[in-house]
Amino acid sequence: MSETLRHETPSKPVHLAVYDTYADWETGHTTAHLTQRGHRIRTVGPTADQPVTTMGGVRIQPDLALADLRPEDSSLLILTGASLWDSGDDLAPFAAKAREFLAAGVPVAAICGATAGLAREGLLDGRAHTSGASFYLAAQPGYAGAGDYVETDAVTDGDLITAGPTEPVAFAREVFARLGVYKPDVLDAWYRLFHDSDASAYPVLMAAAESGDA
Repeated sequence: MSETLRHETPSKPVHLAVYDTYADWETGHTTAHLTQRGHRIRTVGPTADQPVTTMGGVRIQPDLALADLRPEDSSLLILTGASLWDSGDDLAPFAAKAREFLAAGVPVAAICGATAGLAREGLLDGRAHTSGASFYLAAQPGYAGAGDYVETDAVTDGDLITAGPTEPVAFAREVFARLGVYKPDVLDAWYRLFHDSDASAYPVLMAAAESGDA
């Protein structure tokens, strides 16, 4: 029996926001390993009838339009970095959707420029968070969360996960922890292998895979 079949598939999918200039590399670990553990990934775009083009030139046809996404139908919303976060308000509706998710008690995970969008939406104020740099968020209109900024790779505060652009592995770790994807010792080994290239973590993951826990 495959490890995916051994792992109970969640009833609600994880939703990955996609839009033009989406930073491809920031969510690869997250979505790949969520899928391996039985989670369904559905992409959410500005509309469902027009493809988007990532920063790497990959075209993605969204599964769902943002307007049709409801927090009660999701287990997590992932917001990735993109040049558009820094060039206008085109992606402001995605930050507004994050507000809906957090109000409904459904987790939101934001990395890189998406943290700036959440800052402008006021969603980082009063929550521990991080980003690429504190001064990057300080420059965002309406941001009042400087006192809650944490200098670290990735942060989880309740239903909100944030990370900087150079930390896709730590970002994935926080998502996995929040969703209970791996047992704590397996998650630690996963991070040590993919972030630190720690060969001693490999046997731990192999043993977990044989038992259906990785």
